[in-house]
Amino acid sequence: MQESRRERKKRETRQRIVRAALRLIEEQGYEQTTVAQIAAAADVDPKTFFNYFRSKDEVLFSDVEQDFDVLLAAVAARRPGEGPGEVLARMVEEYAAHRRAKVPDKEPEELSATARVALTTPAIQAKGLYLLLDLQQRIADELVKAFPRLDPVTAAAMTGALLGALQHAGLASVRLGRSQRELWEASRRGLDVALHGLLSVEGGEQA
Repeated sequence: MQESRRERKKRETRQRIVRAALRLIEEQGYEQTTVAQIAAAADVDPKTFFNYFRSKDEVLFSDVEQDFDVLLAAVAARRPGEGPGEVLARMVEEYAAHRRAKVPDKEPEELSATARVALTTPAIQAKGLYLLLDLQQRIADELVKAFPRLDPVTAAAMTGALLGALQHAGLASVRLGRSQRELWEASRRGLDVALHGLLSVEGGEQA
């Protein structure tokens, strides 16, 4: 469905607020950055800021619940003949298709700025960890619903291995200053390692 002019303007305003927030937080710190400063840097009124976000930290975790819903719905929609691992792999593929359509292209410098803010700000680290653990539990619970005979401990281990591989592969790509296309490829590599196991990784020839 084609995006309307109004929808495009709203999306662009939202992106401008997020970018302004990231830039200010990286320059002067999370605690020192105010909503008023973010609004001014994004060239919007503070009231406009609150039309899009309820708080400063929500800017950095925008659309999280909608993204979670995509992941959980994919698990709930188990297809005939699928095993738990296949369901999780499809979940990642469906999420990637959903996310790539929403995320604008970013230069490596902008991706690095996002990672630096996330990795160096205690309040954001804590929020991110909470969200990740909550997501892992919710996916594991959904997996057990889809496969009633699946042991909950095994479901938790599968979910943790998958999300951990995806997260750290992506962070490594960003730290190395790679492009957004390479970031998606890194996530694919994380998925491959999680699906096929640690023993599938070769170390290469020794010198």
